[in-house]
Amino acid sequence: MMEGCMPWPEEEVTRYKNLGYWQGITFSELLTERAKRYPLQAAIISGEKRWTYEDLHQEVEQLAAGLIHLGIQKEDRIVVQLPNIGELLVVIFALFRIGALPVFALPSHRQSEIFYISEYVVAKAYIIQDMYGGYDYRKMAAELQHAVSTIKHVFVVGEPLGFQSLRSLYADPASVTFSETQAGEVAFLQLSGGSTGLPKLIPRTHDDYIYSLHGSAEICGLSEKSVYMAVLPAAHNFPLSSPGVLGTLYAGGTVVMAEGGSPEEAFALIEKEKVTITALVPPLAMVWIDAKKSRKEDLSSLEVLQVGGAAFSEAAAIKLNNAFDCVLQQVFGMAEGLVNYTRLGDPEHVIVRTQGRPISPADEVRIVDEEDKDVEIGETGHLLTRGPYTIRGYYKAEEHNRRSFTPDGFYRTGDLARVTPEGNLIVTGRAKDQINRGGEKVAAEEVENHLLAHKELYDVAVVSMPDDFLGERICAFIIVREEQQKRPGIRELRRFLEKRGLAAYKIPDRFEFVSSFPMTAVGKVSKKGLRTQIADKLHLERNNQPIR
Repeated sequence: MMEGCMPWPEEEVTRYKNLGYWQGITFSELLTERAKRYPLQAAIISGEKRWTYEDLHQEVEQLAAGLIHLGIQKEDRIVVQLPNIGELLVVIFALFRIGALPVFALPSHRQSEIFYISEYVVAKAYIIQDMYGGYDYRKMAAELQHAVSTIKHVFVVGEPLGFQSLRSLYADPASVTFSETQAGEVAFLQLSGGSTGLPKLIPRTHDDYIYSLHGSAEICGLSEKSVYMAVLPAAHNFPLSSPGVLGTLYAGGTVVMAEGGSPEEAFALIEKEKVTITALVPPLAMVWIDAKKSRKEDLSSLEVLQVGGAAFSEAAAIKLNNAFDCVLQQVFGMAEGLVNYTRLGDPEHVIVRTQGRPISPADEVRIVDEEDKDVEIGETGHLLTRGPYTIRGYYKAEEHNRRSFTPDGFYRTGDLARVTPEGNLIVTGRAKDQINRGGEKVAAEEVENHLLAHKELYDVAVVSMPDDFLGERICAFIIVREEQQKRPGIRELRRFLEKRGLAAYKIPDRFEFVSSFPMTAVGKVSKKGLRTQIADKLHLERNNQPIR
């Protein structure tokens, strides 16, 4: 196991191998086998570009060779920030071929996240698209190279403008020697949406992640005839592996990369490419439900519509079931491991009321009280888990690991949940100070730290507030310094956060100026009191009642 990563206990490694969960193959071996089995099958469709499995394998080999010529080696960390384009998969499989580690960043991340991640992992290179969503990533790349000395290379999909074009790197695979990679080694690092301002990195091995792909593909009924459309950012764990783009390639199916999830774009792609399965977060699902009433595209190819990333209410699930002639599948999981699915043959009450059950018979789930004692079936408590694809520790994070894992290896998810007598999980909320804004996890502490850098603010408390569309939005309660003649404007505060490089989805939706915060009995700020305060205020506003 790579330095900084916590290995599984040897006895559990042996058990998972003996049970056949860990197959002993790497991602490179997986792609090579699929290219031999399905050479002319469409692997990726991205805009007007198409890759067969043979094309994908060939480009991966060529890009890997070019990267080796530039000095990219096994275990080098490479920050990959690409949108939903076919090159994302070419890049990560090329890094797998070398044994270098992709570090997945999201297109929405900005300086605050990218600079920290790059420095934390001692990244050697940064891979971007030139422009996306009106944002020029090359400008951020130039600033990154100046700020983080270990970034030796920036590779660009599109117009490089002083950097290196990704396409120009392709070289003859016969001109290099590839290092050997073992299935038990770390394949990549993902970011965790944690409850503090410091992102935690999740090391996933070839063995454990490929097992999750195998289990997901089986549960979701994937085959070489399946067509999966990625509308959510594919670097997220949900659209990456549940079953996602990688699970589809595992099954020999076709991945369709969509730039976004708007009904105009997505419905047209479903009709054109005969998409059979796709995945949404609840807010996007609600947009699709409304759009379905008036749009005329033929969506008859769609067999499974997944919803995950955040709580999906029973009423919304019933609406979706009524709107679409396909199976709704609820998905609840985390990048650290555990993934739960409702099964395709489950009765409707299970599909609309629960988040399903784990992938593996070897997944261990505990619901415990504040003292880590197991509660009765049906009672709500803290969700703990361990299993053949749940990590045993974050990368280079001893202090986090002591808090986040029990001595016997159970991961403390931070979720509150209960288990039905049939074994299905119902997730009721979060125990940690984290906001789930439509599937995007936002650490309150991180936003608070940025706001506190503003010279006119004395204290800040960031909490979630209820929202019918996103589930939760972000509210910042602010105390201004006494000497200030007037408080800063909301536009000014938003611009301040943008200039500090905070991702747009983390910028508060609402600012409340107060003279003091409610306190707990032990003298801490009562986040619960603030959440109640803003919820009450929203209720009064909706009902047009005067706020006292």
